[in-house]
Amino acid sequence: MAVIEQVLFPNTFGMELIYSFVIIVCSLLVYFSTKKMYDLSKYQGIKYFRMSFLFFAIAYFFKSFISFLFLILEVHEILEFSTLFLGVLTLFFFMYASTMAIFYLLYSVVWKDLKEKRFTIPLIHILVLVISALSIAIREVKILLGLQIFIFLFIAIYNHFHIKKLKGSKKPGHLHMIYLILFVFWMLNLADLLISGFNPILEILISMVSIGLFLVILYKVVKNVGSS
Repeated sequence: MAVIEQVLFPNTFGMELIYSFVIIVCSLLVYFSTKKMYDLSKYQGIKYFRMSFLFFAIAYFFKSFISFLFLILEVHEILEFSTLFLGVLTLFFFMYASTMAIFYLLYSVVWKDLKEKRFTIPLIHILVLVISALSIAIREVKILLGLQIFIFLFIAIYNHFHIKKLKGSKKPGHLHMIYLILFVFWMLNLADLLISGFNPILEILISMVSIGLFLVILYKVVKNVGSS
């Protein structure tokens, strides 16, 4: 089996490039396809939802660059990678962009329940920048990733109770399914990023499933935009 893996999968960088390209394109298509909907409605939830996918696109640009550096620098673990200057810089932007994507996703869900101030969003940006820098400085990137998991779990619980409240009044929207798909997608990607020594075949399967999940999200968003 090891010989087959060496022949078929000398590295998974090619798959990572294809994977990141598809995620970036899907994210940008979601972002731009919902622009007209937001311009017409000025609904704040759509605004934050769009920003979430813009930051997903930015995050996956840096994730593909991380994979490239892993390959050329022959690094095998994320902690080893975080000791290199270029690695620190790339990892910092990836962590910042991915966490902001999740924060915007959270904000698209709870914005009605919050009294938003002018400084709320800039304050969140500053907070995420500080936590990202601190996580890298103390070489504990799992702190920020743990925060991301916590936010996604909060979104899942919030949506669960929101759907229960909607039952009997109106059918829950497509967004609730999209949030669930994004949660599964992100958990798969965190496992791929954090667990070293993944079987190359398993990495490719995770990439293929993730691409499939994002294509489902794109389909649901475009379908929803077309019917509105």
